[in-house]
This record gives sequence, structure tokens and C-alpha cells, in this order.
Amino acid sequence: MTPRHPLIPGRAGTASAALALVLASAAAGTPASAAAGEGGDVPQSTAVYRATAQFTTAGRARDLLLHPDSKKLYVGSDDLPETAAADESGLHVLDPADGRVISTVSQAPGPTGTPGRRAVRQIVAPLPGDGVVFVYPLRGIGTAKDGDAAAAGAWVTGAPVTDAAPGPTPSTALVAQGSVLSEVDIATATVRRSLTLEGGERFAYDRARGTVWFTDLRNRRLHRVDATAFRVTASFELPVGDGFGGFTEVDPETGAVWVGLDTSVVVHDTAGRRIGVIEGAGGADTPRAAGFDAATHEAFVVWQDPGDTSQPGSDGDGALTVHRTRDLKEAAKPVVLPGNHAQLGDAVVAVQPGGGTLFVSDPAAGRITRLERSMSPRVTRSPEDRTVAAGAEVSLTAQAEGTPAPTVAWQVSTDDGRTWQAVPGATSTTYAFKAATTDNGRRYRAEFTNDAGVSRTDPAVLTVTAADTTTGGTAGTSNGADGSGGFGGPAASSGPDGSAATVGGAGAAIGSTGGSAGGSAGRASGTTAGGTGTTPAGGALASTGTAVASFAGAALVVTAAGWVLVRRTRPNRAG
Repeated sequence: MTPRHPLIPGRAGTASAALALVLASAAAGTPASAAAGEGGDVPQSTAVYRATAQFTTAGRARDLLLHPDSKKLYVGSDDLPETAAADESGLHVLDPADGRVISTVSQAPGPTGTPGRRAVRQIVAPLPGDGVVFVYPLRGIGTAKDGDAAAAGAWVTGAPVTDAAPGPTPSTALVAQGSVLSEVDIATATVRRSLTLEGGERFAYDRARGTVWFTDLRNRRLHRVDATAFRVTASFELPVGDGFGGFTEVDPETGAVWVGLDTSVVVHDTAGRRIGVIEGAGGADTPRAAGFDAATHEAFVVWQDPGDTSQPGSDGDGALTVHRTRDLKEAAKPVVLPGNHAQLGDAVVAVQPGGGTLFVSDPAAGRITRLERSMSPRVTRSPEDRTVAAGAEVSLTAQAEGTPAPTVAWQVSTDDGRTWQAVPGATSTTYAFKAATTDNGRRYRAEFTNDAGVSRTDPAVLTVTAADTTTGGTAGTSNGADGSGGFGGPAASSGPDGSAATVGGAGAAIGSTGGSAGGSAGRASGTTAGGTGTTPAGGALASTGTAVASFAGAALVVTAAGWVLVRRTRPNRAG
């Protein structure tokens, strides 16, 4: 609370009121920026993914799908070679929170319809409500949901299935059998139509735009297929390389096709124009899977090490990189995936809507890693500069947002911000203390910290003035009350008609007013123009010279009028 300045009497004039506003503004401090601040180890709002759990309950995971309706994590798995006593093949349903196995569907029909234990190589699409469509060796296409004793399924005629995707209708799927692309009925595996390309075995389907992108790595070609007419409409060159391909995926939002190729990812737009190339974090790592999130406009790419330490750049560890889909720039710091190599199969990724949680498989280790996004603190309010009198209460406030919610610690600098020290016990967003004169010029800031990094507010400067010890008002009132604040001499000595007494009363009134204002104008002892009264050192009036001059000027006008009156009523001694 700002105390009333001693210059302001009970009935303040316009000039006094304006001065009161100036003083109140100074006490309140200057407004702070709504954001401001700076990042510490990383820029503000930097996304970081960290492993928060690892599941080893689903064998050698070959594919993952987070069901959009039931929210369950479906895992298609092979058997782990080192677990001879158990067969983990099948379709596992996990609780994504802790990896607990909810159920396992291990039986599916063979080529003759006989049920048997089947590995699941690829999850094609979710079923409404719960369950998935999946592909199992060699040509099986099946369906199952949590709690089923066995999967329904049928076998596609022809060569082994090398890739699959949801079909143009809910009852169909697209499958690649080498360079042959077919639309098949899910329930019966009946081929409705097919197209033979020059080569290749992997593809991606953009249902929103009715386009299939088919990759022919041996000939370094990317073919665009009209899914309605079922014919090739254009072909595009892929960069020259060793011919290794990790994946072909379409960003559902932009329609761009992402192709994992050798040690990079090549991105083409919907017209087939190459718009960028993303290089891996490690020199030997190869891109093996990609997932997309429309809410964050981000792509998540899993890179695997070759697993051959004799190759240059091979260290046995993979990586996860995150990119903005609109400009391919890095959207989060790369994450190392220890031991994730390609010797026992391709890694895959499942993205929770919103991109807050990811699941990445590691076939070599037989585990699934859950990664969660943290966001480094972003300052939303910095503390304000303050000007207060010694002994007054100071309250500084700072705010920041981040994931997880950041902790706060206040710091102080006594050397203009060159070095900073922690303020003991100051760990709340508001730091309150009583100002001392030794605090003058100190700077204060808040440091916010979470798992993703550290951010700091802009500093606030504290100005501490001397304590208010003004006592001149009482002295001024006392001196003015006896009439000695006039122009010399007692009031009763200036004429028999009492007019001098009236003048003396005016002097008293002036002295009284001066006393209320701090004593500077009315603390008189029979001296000219209201005397030479002063405000004691440290008084508020002493620190506002402009206001004193204005007030003194007003006092001179009033007393000058009194002087004229005295001259007109004084007897003419010459006559």
C-alpha cells in the first residue's frame, strides 16, 4: 500500500493530486513483459522425449498400434529365439500405462483353415470399437480383438505378402506381394483387382487423396498409383544409393510421402516433387519406421544401428528424431535408443494423438520403450522493477509453464547481474520480504526447472529509498498558529482598527497550511514571506523539489496579497 505523501493535505489541489499519482506509480514499479525470460541449457519451450518405461511382456515386437477407440496397445509379435521354454508369437493386447498383458490371441487359421500358433508381422488397421486387422505369415490376413480365443483369417493366393495397408473401403485391404499390388477382401482374402509394377515390395496409401505410393528400391523409382483407377499415373526418381529401404509412409495431414532410404529420409510432396532430405543422427543409422501426429504437425522417425560394429559409425545404438512436417526442421532433441539395432528385425513406432507419448519397439532386445514428452519451461511473467522505502514490504511474482510443471527458485545478484546466488527458502512463484537499505540496486530473478531444461525470468531491479521520517507538519502548524508566520511582528501591533490582527490571522492560516504540507512554507518565525521553515532530513517534501517550488510560489502570492492589505490600512504618518 502506498502511504499518503505529506505534501497532500486533506483537501488536495490539482497539482498535489497529480504529484500523488506520480508517487504511486513509482512505488508500484514498471510493468513486466508478459513473456520475456531466457532459456538456460536449452531454449524455452524445447521438447524433449525421455524413456519412462520398458515392457518385455510381448516377445519380439514386429508392429504396434494404439487403438483410437479402446486406447489399448496392440502388439504383433514373433517368438524370441532365446526363450525356448515359451512361445511369444501372436497378437498381444497391453495396457499402455504399465505394459501389463491384458490378453493374447495366438491362434489363427493356416492355408487349409486349420488353426495354429501364428506370428503377427504387421498390424494393418484398427477395427471399430476395438480389435485390429493384421497380416501373418506367409499370406494370412486376419482379424481379432481383446478377449478372442482365436483370430478369424484367410489366405491370399500367390506370393508371400510383403506389405499391407487399409483398403479403399472398410471391408478391404491393400496388399503387396512383391511388385504386385492388390485390393483384397478382409474376410475371405479374395482379390478384387490387382496391378503389377516394374518392381518393388513396399508402399503407402493416402486414403484422403486416393493415392498409393509404391517404392521400387532396386530401380530407385517412386510410383504414384491412382487408387480408384488402379493404374500408375506418374513415376519419380529416387536418389542413387545402395538400394536399402526402411519404410514408405504418407503424412495424413499434408499428403507428403516419406521414404526411408539407406541412411536418410527423402520427402516428396503430393505432386511428386522432392521437398527435402533428412539425414540421420548417426553416420551409419538407417531409418526403419515413421509415425505422424496431426495435432502437433510432427513426424517421428526411428533409426536403427546396423548392429555391425565393423562398419564405420556403427555403435550399436539407434535414435528417435522428431521433425516438423511442414518444413522438416527438428522439433525435439534426438533421443538415443540404446542397443536398438537391425540384426533381428525392424523397429516400429506408435504415436499417441497429441504426440505426448510414443512407443518404440526393439526387436533385438525383445522390449518396447515408452517415451514421454517434456517441455522446457517458458516464462509467462517476469518480476517487475520496484521502488520502495526502507522497511516496506516487497513482493515479486514470476510464472512459467512447462511439462512437467516446473519448480521455481529465486536468485539475487549484488553485482549488476554478473553473478547470481540462490535465495534460501525462496521456492514459490511469489517472493516477499522486507526491504533494507542494503538491498538497494540488487537484482532478482526466478529460475524454473523441469526434466526438459531450465529457464530464467528477466531480472527485476530493486531501488530502496530512505525511510520516511517527516515531522515538519507539526512544527509548521505551531509556528503559524501564533501569527508569527506573517511579515514580521505580532498581529496586534499594527493599527487600532484590528486590520493588522486580520493580517496576522492570514499569516497563521498560511503557516497552518504550510505545516500540513510538510512545514516548508509555513514554518516561520516572524521572517519575510512566511519564514524559512524547513523539512527535516528524509522528509518526503525534501525529495520533491518541483512540488516545493510550486507550493512556495502559491504561498508567496497569498502573502503578497496580505502585504498590500497592510499597506492600504496603515495610517499615513506623514500627514
